[in-house]
Amino acid sequence: MKNLKLSALLITASLSLILASCHKDKDVNTAPIRITDGFYILNQGGLNANNSSLSAYSFTSKQVTPDIFRSANNRGLGDTGNDIEIYGAKMYIVVNVSSTIEVVDPHTAKSIKQIKLFNDTTAREPRDVAFYKGNAYVTSYDGTVAVIDTASLTVTKYITVGRNPEQLVVANDKIYVANSGGLDYPNYDNTVSVIDPVSGTVTKTLTVVINPQNITADANGNVYVLSAGNYTSIPSSLAIIDDNADVIKSQTNFDASTFTVVGNNGYFITSLGKVGIYNVTTQSVSNAAFVSDGTVITAPFAITANASTGEVFVTDAKNYTSDGQVFVFDKTGKQEYVITVGINPGKIALINK
Repeated sequence: MKNLKLSALLITASLSLILASCHKDKDVNTAPIRITDGFYILNQGGLNANNSSLSAYSFTSKQVTPDIFRSANNRGLGDTGNDIEIYGAKMYIVVNVSSTIEVVDPHTAKSIKQIKLFNDTTAREPRDVAFYKGNAYVTSYDGTVAVIDTASLTVTKYITVGRNPEQLVVANDKIYVANSGGLDYPNYDNTVSVIDPVSGTVTKTLTVVINPQNITADANGNVYVLSAGNYTSIPSSLAIIDDNADVIKSQTNFDASTFTVVGNNGYFITSLGKVGIYNVTTQSVSNAAFVSDGTVITAPFAITANASTGEVFVTDAKNYTSDGQVFVFDKTGKQEYVITVGINPGKIALINK
């Protein structure tokens, strides 16, 4: 009887090893998920929680792939993902607290290279990325813009700008950087640095309302700078820069927490959580209440649009600690669909086929 039990155990163990081997081989040979259309959502996660993630949505399958970066690379994205952009055949993910730039395949999220932005052992804390003629320009909270060669994926230079720069934008063959000074509260910065990408130097510094954070540009030669103010006595404000002359054309109070231009429209979220549209031709608000069907967004966090379809994408952070959502509206403000993504969904990157 004892020998029979032992034989049974040996047979069971052998079958387990065979099955385990089969499963292991199956995992190794599984093809990576490929996204050919749709969009990525960079979920910031919680500050210092090391739980940023990347979600992907396919227009064709109408399915969400959660945490696709981890699936593709067997590791997490890092701490506090802040920006995501596609340039050429690569996608760049800026991870603030981890102080890294993840360069990935835009269709599989498979890592091509991780670029670390440190000054010796001190994290530079990157924030935002923009591109110009084969270079990526990355702002960091240490007061620099890193220049990265997109072919070799190496840092070729650091350009000193203002304090704690946030977003940057390319317009009229120049780079405009919003210097917030946010880490020096209440002593905010109030400048925009203008960089000549050829010489790699700051050629001019413009003064705006304190705490400039969002910066974007239209096709008419205008750069828009949204300053947050001090959240009490100084309200948020929108400055318009003539990018040909590099002068401030206007500066007016503007109730918004974020502002981005896509095509002929600027899309923004107000302090009361409303979604608005700004006409860049008339330079005025064309629709102060874009959502037209009564859809309630609990905590609007980020916004972008598809210039070709007019669809508007609004992320909802919900309670900032659990999974958020992305609401997609047609050009009339009616909800088309809503998907569940990760914690604190921020920037969205549309995928080009």
